[in-house]
Amino acid sequence: MLMYTIRRLIVLVILVTASTFAGPPFKTDDPQPVDFQHWEFYLASVQQFTKQESGATAPHIEINYGAAPGVQLHVVAPLAYVNTAAGTHYGYSDTELGLKYRFINETETLPQIGIFPLVEIPTGSADKQLGNGKIQAYVPLWIQKSWGKLTTYGGGGIWVNPGPGRQNWGFAGWEVQYDYSDLLTLGGEITSQTSPSQDAHSSAGVTVGGFLNFTSQHHILFSVGHSLTGEPTFSGYIGYQLTV
Repeated sequence: MLMYTIRRLIVLVILVTASTFAGPPFKTDDPQPVDFQHWEFYLASVQQFTKQESGATAPHIEINYGAAPGVQLHVVAPLAYVNTAAGTHYGYSDTELGLKYRFINETETLPQIGIFPLVEIPTGSADKQLGNGKIQAYVPLWIQKSWGKLTTYGGGGIWVNPGPGRQNWGFAGWEVQYDYSDLLTLGGEITSQTSPSQDAHSSAGVTVGGFLNFTSQHHILFSVGHSLTGEPTFSGYIGYQLTV
């Protein structure tokens, strides 16, 4: 029973991490909202693999809309795949809703700053390990500054994570990226998170990735990552983005 509980918590961590790659293709997000009355559409997959468990969105749809100047509405609708010693399952997972609000605009000397609270709605089956079974919430603060072709951003916040054996946990990350050309942007990040359950450990990781910008509307996003501490974990992101 104890091992089943631990495995279940590990799977939930995988699903939460997989469904909240906040600033595609990275886990770290930025405070920059979609422009007013513009849209971003993503068709993507996020994967995470440990030695004994794996999980992925296969695929998920993400939609962002500039509802007002400095304000972005956000939704992620994921199909999820999980594979553990307890079994393999595929189906609809938890739905993510969010609102990004930038309250300080970037100047020559000041960074832009914003918040991006997220709520995970338990629409997936907890019995099949496709969902958390409880509402989760994330309240982060993000900061960004650019100098020509170089951009850096980061921050973090607290996940509210109710349920037996679980606990609130923190996530923080920082990313740096460079526009090598109109076609190619490459970047990397370092992330850290505290334990989301009584039986898990804090961890840190690194991710490298980038963007292929074929036009102003069509983009391919990609990244690969690996843990630096904790259980050896591989992660990945691949997706198509349409901006209109």
